[in-house]
Amino acid sequence: MQDSQDLIRRLNRRGEPLSKSHRRIAEFIAHHYDKSVFMTASALGAQCGVSESTVVRFAAALGYEGYPQLQDTLRNLVRQRLTSEQRFAIAAEIKENDVLRTVLKNDAHNIRQTVEDLPQQNFDDAVSRILAARRVYVMGLRSAAPLAQFLYHYLHQILDLVFLVQNTIGDVVEEIARIGEGDLLIGLSFPRYSARTLECMRFAQARSAEVIGITDGKLSPLYEAAHICLCAHTDMASFVDSLAAPLSVINALIVSVGLKRREELSGHFNRLEEIWNDQHVYIGKEPT
Repeated sequence: MQDSQDLIRRLNRRGEPLSKSHRRIAEFIAHHYDKSVFMTASALGAQCGVSESTVVRFAAALGYEGYPQLQDTLRNLVRQRLTSEQRFAIAAEIKENDVLRTVLKNDAHNIRQTVEDLPQQNFDDAVSRILAARRVYVMGLRSAAPLAQFLYHYLHQILDLVFLVQNTIGDVVEEIARIGEGDLLIGLSFPRYSARTLECMRFAQARSAEVIGITDGKLSPLYEAAHICLCAHTDMASFVDSLAAPLSVINALIVSVGLKRREELSGHFNRLEEIWNDQHVYIGKEPT
């Protein structure tokens, strides 16, 4: 019941009490979201014992321009709740000889949508907060872990005090136990969202630290737990999360932070090159 109440709360963006008929629609959606997402306004009304116009007014009462916009929101919410088995069922519908084209086109679409929807001001704000932080903690678990490691790898080369919350020893909250005012936590998570990442973001806020979220949209639970959020589209074509757009946003974030520290970074990279050459870290030109 708590899960259905949360779904209704997130649908009801205005936060106002619902009428009896509207409440009936909301309850049906909450308990049958996997079915209602595919229903027309007429079909949903018939299922709930109300008219099609009542369903349209229901969408307007929640603050949406129309029923299609409500459906879009519902689709995002449903996607967040899909189990791995349900995700795999979606992937099973892709023909084997179409997999490459389908997945790459889907990733490209997510990047294009992110370019259009991500406000430059939010991006610039995130860069400023990273540069101003005393210590930066980067956290991403499960499918978001590779993205967190990638972000940490480069921020660690640019900034002095960067820490990766890895959940390898003890509890993740213990790894950020010293976080406080002047520090920053960057939390990354995508459907299905990590409860531990969300918990740590809320913990950081309670300790007066700055919090940046990198997630898939305003309906993500990370959105409310962050001071600023960078949203990247992750609409999936299969049971595998589409993380091409989030990685592109992270790339841009790293480049922007690096350019703000270009003089220090240039000297640091020169020193690193000497170390890498001495230690034969990378495959170089064969001696003549």
